[in-house]
Amino acid sequence: MENGKKKFSLFSAILSVICVVFVAEAAAPVAAIGNSQFFWWIVLIVAFLLPYGLITSELGTTYTGEGGLYDWITKAFGHRWGARASWFYWVNFPLWMASLAVLCPDLLHTMFGFQLNTGISLLIELIFIWVIVLISLYPVSDSVWILNGGAVIKVFLALALGGLGVYSALTKGVANHYTLASLLPSFDLHSLSFISVIIFNLLGFEVICTFADSMENPKKQIPQSIIIGGIVIAAIYMFSAFGIGVAIPTDKLSTSSGLVDSFQGMLGTPTGWFISLIAFLFMLTLVGNMVSWSQGVNNIASYAADNGDMPKFFSKRRASNGISWGAALMNGIVATFIVVIAPLLPNQDLFWSFFSLNLVLFLLSYIPVFPAFYKLRKIDPETPRPFKVSGSDGILKVYMALPMIIIIISLIFTAIPLQDDKASLTEQLPITIGAIIFIVIGELIIKFKKIKK
Repeated sequence: MENGKKKFSLFSAILSVICVVFVAEAAAPVAAIGNSQFFWWIVLIVAFLLPYGLITSELGTTYTGEGGLYDWITKAFGHRWGARASWFYWVNFPLWMASLAVLCPDLLHTMFGFQLNTGISLLIELIFIWVIVLISLYPVSDSVWILNGGAVIKVFLALALGGLGVYSALTKGVANHYTLASLLPSFDLHSLSFISVIIFNLLGFEVICTFADSMENPKKQIPQSIIIGGIVIAAIYMFSAFGIGVAIPTDKLSTSSGLVDSFQGMLGTPTGWFISLIAFLFMLTLVGNMVSWSQGVNNIASYAADNGDMPKFFSKRRASNGISWGAALMNGIVATFIVVIAPLLPNQDLFWSFFSLNLVLFLLSYIPVFPAFYKLRKIDPETPRPFKVSGSDGILKVYMALPMIIIIISLIFTAIPLQDDKASLTEQLPITIGAIIFIVIGELIIKFKKIKK
C-alpha cells in the first residue's frame, strides 16, 4: 500500500485478467458451433491470441496510463481514428450490460421457480444495470474482492462443467458424437457466424493495462498476468466447452441459457439446490464481468473526452477519487433505454441480439490496434519498451496482419446476412442495421466536435 492506496499483487492481477477475459455467458454461443469449435479454438489461440497478447504486452507496458488502446491508436493515426476507437470501445459496454441484464429474470426463475411478468422482469434488469453503475463509481482496487471472487467462481463453473462432462461421457455417453469429420470445420455460414464469439472470448487483455496505477510493479505484472492468464483462460475455455458439448445436442443448444442447461442435462433435473446454486453463481459472474470492464471502458471514454475526442459529458469526474461518473451515468442511460424498448422488439433471443451487436462494435474498436503497433515501432523507436516483441520486420508484419484479418472476416460472418433465407435475415439484419446506426453516430460526433486528423 502506497499513500493509503491499495495495490494489486501479481496474483490479483492474474485473477483480474481471468475475470475480465473469461466470459462465462459466451461459452454457450461458442458451443453452438459444434465439435469443430475445438479446431477453431486451436487455430485462433495460435493465429490470434498469441500475436494479440504479445502486441498488447508491448503497447501496455510502453504507453502506460488511462488511455489504453485510444492512446495507442491516436499516437499512430491521429485523433479521428482515436475517436472512432474510443466510441466503439465505449458503446459496446452498455449494449453488453443490457444483454446480461435480460438474462437475470430467467436465472431467478431457475433459482426460485416462479415466473416473472414483464414489469417485474424489467425492474430486475434495471436493478442489475444501476447496481453496476454504482459500483463503477469507485476505484477498481476497492472492488478487487469482486474481481477475485468473480474469477474464482468462473473457474469453478468451468471446472464443474468440464468435470461433469467427463463423468457424463463415461457413464451416459455423449450428446454429440466425436468423429474426425465432426472435429473438422464444415464452413457453413451459421457456424462461422459464431467464430467472432471465440475472438471475443480471447479479447480484453488491454483492460489490465488501465489498472497500471493500482499495481505494485506494472511493467512486470502486465506481461506476466497476460501470459499466465492467457494460458489458464485457454485451458478452462476448452474444458468447459467439452462439458457443454457432452450434455446438449448442438441443434438444441440455447445461446442464452446453454451453461445452466448443460448442468441440468448432465444432472438429469431442471431444479434442485445445486442447479439453483449454479444459476446464482452464474449471475454473480455477470456482475463480475461488468465491474471488471466498467472502469477500463469508462477511463478510456473519459480520457478521450479530455482530449476532445468524445462528448464533454464523458469527462465529468468525482472530485474525491477522479472516477468518471459521466461515462458511468451514460452506461446506465443507454442500457436502460435498450432494456425498456426490448419488449417492443420482435420475439427473438434478446440476449444474442444485444450481445452480437455489442460484439460487432467491440471488434471494430480493435482493428486499428494492430497496425498502430507496427507504425509506432517505425515512428517512435526511441521510447523505452520494457517488454518488446521480438522478430524480424517480416514477423512483425505477420503479427500485425493476422489478428486484423481474422477480426474483419469474423465481422463479415457475424454482421452481414450472407444468405437470403428468412432465418438469416431475421437474425442478422437487425445487427447490421444497429451497427450502421452506431457507426453513423460515431461519425456525427467526429463531425460535430470538428475533430481533425
